[in-house]
Amino acid sequence: MNEIEKQPQSADAGQTVPLADQAQQAAAQASPGAELSLPDGALILLPTRNAVLFPGIVAPLTLGRPGSIAGAQAAAKADKPVGIVLQTDPSIEAPGPDDVHRVGTTADILRYVTSPDGSHHLVARGARRFRVREFLPGYPFLVARVEEVGEAEVYSTEVAARMHQLKERAREALSLLPNVPPELAGAVEQIASPSQLADFITNVSDLTPKEKQDVLETFEVSERLDKVLRYLAQQIEVLRLSKQIGEKTQEELAGRQREHILREQLRQIQKELGEGEEGQAEIAELREAITKAAMPEEAEKQALKELKRLERMPEASAVHGMVRTYLDWLTELPWSKTSDDRIDIAEARRILDEDHYGLPKVKQRILEYLAVRKLKPEGKSPILCFVGPPGVGKTSLGQSIARAMGRKFGRISLGGVHDEAEIRGHRRTYIGALPGNIIQALRKAGTRNPVFMLDEMDKLGAGFHGDPSAALLEVLDPEQNSTFRDNYLAVPFDLSRVMFIGTANVLDAIPGPLRDRMEVIELPGYTEEEKLEIAKRYLVKRQLEATGLTADQVEITDAAIRAIIADYTREAGVRNLEREIGAILHNVAMRIAEGAVPHMKIEAKDLHGILGARHFESEVAMRTSVPGVATGLAWTPTGGDILFVEAARVPGSGRLILTGQLGEVMKESAQAALSLVKARASALGVDPATFEKSDIHVHVPAGAIPKDGPSAGVAMFIALVSLLTGRTARSDTAMTGEISLRGLVLPIGGVKNKVLAAVRAGITTVMLPERNKKDYEDVPEAARNAVRFVWLSTVDDAIAAALEPLPAPQAEEAPALSDEQRRAAAG
Repeated sequence: MNEIEKQPQSADAGQTVPLADQAQQAAAQASPGAELSLPDGALILLPTRNAVLFPGIVAPLTLGRPGSIAGAQAAAKADKPVGIVLQTDPSIEAPGPDDVHRVGTTADILRYVTSPDGSHHLVARGARRFRVREFLPGYPFLVARVEEVGEAEVYSTEVAARMHQLKERAREALSLLPNVPPELAGAVEQIASPSQLADFITNVSDLTPKEKQDVLETFEVSERLDKVLRYLAQQIEVLRLSKQIGEKTQEELAGRQREHILREQLRQIQKELGEGEEGQAEIAELREAITKAAMPEEAEKQALKELKRLERMPEASAVHGMVRTYLDWLTELPWSKTSDDRIDIAEARRILDEDHYGLPKVKQRILEYLAVRKLKPEGKSPILCFVGPPGVGKTSLGQSIARAMGRKFGRISLGGVHDEAEIRGHRRTYIGALPGNIIQALRKAGTRNPVFMLDEMDKLGAGFHGDPSAALLEVLDPEQNSTFRDNYLAVPFDLSRVMFIGTANVLDAIPGPLRDRMEVIELPGYTEEEKLEIAKRYLVKRQLEATGLTADQVEITDAAIRAIIADYTREAGVRNLEREIGAILHNVAMRIAEGAVPHMKIEAKDLHGILGARHFESEVAMRTSVPGVATGLAWTPTGGDILFVEAARVPGSGRLILTGQLGEVMKESAQAALSLVKARASALGVDPATFEKSDIHVHVPAGAIPKDGPSAGVAMFIALVSLLTGRTARSDTAMTGEISLRGLVLPIGGVKNKVLAAVRAGITTVMLPERNKKDYEDVPEAARNAVRFVWLSTVDDAIAAALEPLPAPQAEEAPALSDEQRRAAAG
C-alpha cells in the first residue's frame, strides 16, 4: 500500500482521534456554516512523503497530519478532486509551498474511511497530470491554482516499437519477481495507450520516488517511454543478480544443511562403531604435540588453525591427509630443541689431528672460529666454505667440527640441484608437496643448531623451475636467515643457530652474491709424504675394517704405498689411493678366505700381479729429450697437473698451426709467443727467413681435453725457442706464466695446486712469475722443500733457466728434425 505519509512510530500513536477533531475544526474555520469554496482552477494539495500517483491508477492512501486530514475531508465533503504531490524532502513534518514538487496528479476520492483505531484512509484514482501555477494562502492546508497537462496520444512506428519493447521488458521483469499475480501480466498486454502503458509499468516497478517523479514530469510520450525503458533495464539487471545470488545462497544453505545432516549421521555411525573416540584422541594428541613443540606465536597460531580444520573434516576427505601431514611437520620440527655446545679448544685440536693429517692452516682457522663461538655463543657465525680438489677431506672436516662442538651433523648434497623448491620447498596446494632440503634436514637432525654441510655448491644448476643459488642467499645470510620462510610451512623458521659449511671444487663456479656471504678456506692437494701418512693412519685401517681383515693377517709396506701413489694414482686427494688399497685388500681377503695363506705382506713388486700394469709413468724426461718440447703447469678442477707443449717446423709459408683443442685465450698466447720469438730472432741466432719458408705447428697433447687460459705462455715460448735454436728443455723443469709482447712474464693463479702437481710428477725445478712470490707462503712446506723455485721477470730469465746449452758439434746450426725423423735416423 502506498502511503501519503509515514509518521515516525511515536508521531500518531494514541493521537488519531484528536487529529481528526483538529481537522474538523480547521475545515469549519475555513468555511463556517457553508461548503468549501475554491477559486476556479484551484485544488487542495495533499503532500506525500514517498508516494507518486499516476493517471489511471487507483491507490489507497493513509492520512496522518492534521492539514492533510482537513484537506481530504473538505474535498470529500465538497465532492471535489485533490492534487497528489511529492515532497522534495520526506523528513519535513509540515511541508509548505517550497517543500513540494510543482508537478502532480489530480485524483478523485473514491472512498474516505476512518478506522476503528482512529486512523484515516482514502482510496483515490489518478486522473490527469497538472502543473502548479501559484499557491493560494489563507487555508489550513495547501491550496494551489493548477494547470492540467493534457495527453497527446500520438501513434507512430517509433512509438509502437517502444511499446513492444517496453512490454517485453515488463514481461521479463515480472518473470524475475516472486509471487506475481498472473493477471498483472495480462493487464500489461491489454493496455493500448502508450501514455497509460508507461505510467502503469512505472507504478508497478520498484523505482525510487525520485525516479517515479521524473517519469511523472515527462510530458512527451516518446521521451517518457524511453525513460521508462532505461529505468526498467536497470531494474531487470538488479533482479537478475538478485535472483542469481538468491539461488546460490539457497544452494549453499541446502548444501550446508545436507552436509550437517550427513555429518551428524556419520558421527552417530562412528559412535556406534566405536570410532569417534579414536578421532578425538588423535586431535587431542596433536593438540598436546603443538603445545610441547613450543613454537613461536605465528607458527602456533597457524597450527591451531589447521587443527580446527582437521577436527571438522571427515577422515575420508582428500584434504584430511594433507592437513595431517602438515601438522606432523610443524610438530616434529625442533622449534626450541638445541644441543649444548661443548667447546674445548684443546679437545677440538685433538679431534682434528685425530681425524686429519696435515692441513695446519685449515685447522688453525677452524680452531679460531670455535674459540669465538665459545667466548660469544650468541654471536652471528660466519659461513665457512671449504674449496679444494676432490678427496682432500672437505666433508670429513665438517664431521670433525660437529664432533668437536658436540652438535648433530647433517649433509645436504647440492650437486645437480636445479629447482628452487629443493631449497624452499613446494607450496601445499600441490599433491605430494614437501618442505625443502633445509627443513627436512633439520627435522632429521632433531635440533635447531646442527652443523650442516652444503656439499658441492659449485655444481648448482638453474632451470625453468628457478635458481636454487638465489634461494640460498637467504639461507646463508646471518642477517636474514632468522626468519627463513619455507614455502610448505608458510611460517618463518630461525636458522641463525645452524652452522653452515659449504664445499666446492671450483670457487669461480659459485655465483658472486653467494660467494660474498661465505668465508673461503682453501684446502690444497697432498704431497707424497702426506699421502703416505694418511694411508698408514686412516685409509688402510678403514679398508681393513671394510674387508673384514685384521692387521695380523695383512701388511702393506711403505714402499708399496709409495709405489701405489707414484705409479697407480696421480691426484690431489686420496680417493683413488684408498680405492687401490681397497683393491689390494680385496685380493688378500679372497686368498685368505680360500685358505691359501694365513698372512700376506704386500711389497712394491707384488703390485703388478694385483693391480696390473702401472697407470702412470714418468714421461717428463722422455718427452723433453728432443728440442721443441717444454713442460708446463696447469690448473684443473681436480687439482693441478702438468702438460706438454710440443712445437714442430715444417716447410710452408709462415703459418701458425694450433692443435690440441685449445681455447681462444690459449691460441692468443701461442700467437703472442711466436710474435715474441720473431721479434727476438736475431738475438736468439735464428734466421728471420726461416719463418717465411716454414709453418710452425704447436700441439698440446691430450687432444680430447679442452684447454684454455693464458698461463701456458712461457711454456709455448720456451718450446718455440727450443725448436728454433735446437736447445732441449730441461727434463726436471716445469714452468707457468703469462707473457707480454715486450717479453715480460705476468702473474697467474693456482700456484699452490700447480706446484703440488709438479712435485707429484717428479719435477725438481719450478719456474714461476716474479710477481707470484706472494703466493709462496700458500705452498705447503713439504712441497717448498721438494722443489727449487726460479722466479721470472722476463722471458730471458726463462731461456736461461729452462734450456740446456748446445753441445759443441751442434753450435753452428740448429737441427730441425721431428720425432719421427729422429726415430727413423736412429733405426
